[in-house]
Amino acid sequence: MLLGGLYGLLAVLLGAFAAHGLRDVIPDDSLSSWQTAVTYQMSHALVLLFTGLWRHFGGPRLLGVAGWLFSMGVLAFSGSIYLLVLMQVAWLGPITPLGGLSLIAGWLCLCVAILRSKDSAQERDR
Repeated sequence: MLLGGLYGLLAVLLGAFAAHGLRDVIPDDSLSSWQTAVTYQMSHALVLLFTGLWRHFGGPRLLGVAGWLFSMGVLAFSGSIYLLVLMQVAWLGPITPLGGLSLIAGWLCLCVAILRSKDSAQERDR
């Protein structure tokens, strides 16, 4: 949950930095890429908070895997975009889709956890 909070905080700071500090310095396509990274970071900060809370209140262990995948995915996906925009280091390009795959895997784990939780709730109701 702490990492979700930190990712949210950083998303706001990095979004403001782009709006006020980078707007006149980098091309529009780079600014658009930066905004994509901020958007993905913020949405996954929120899902990390949700996942952490659910796990804290007795959710399945698979949520820990989902949280780890979300955490690494944000770092790889958004982090590589930030560095690509600021440093224009071409070798970082292949890291971005790996981060995306990690985010996708995190959502898959979350969906499986939801389905398993629903099944166990139905079993309890019988």
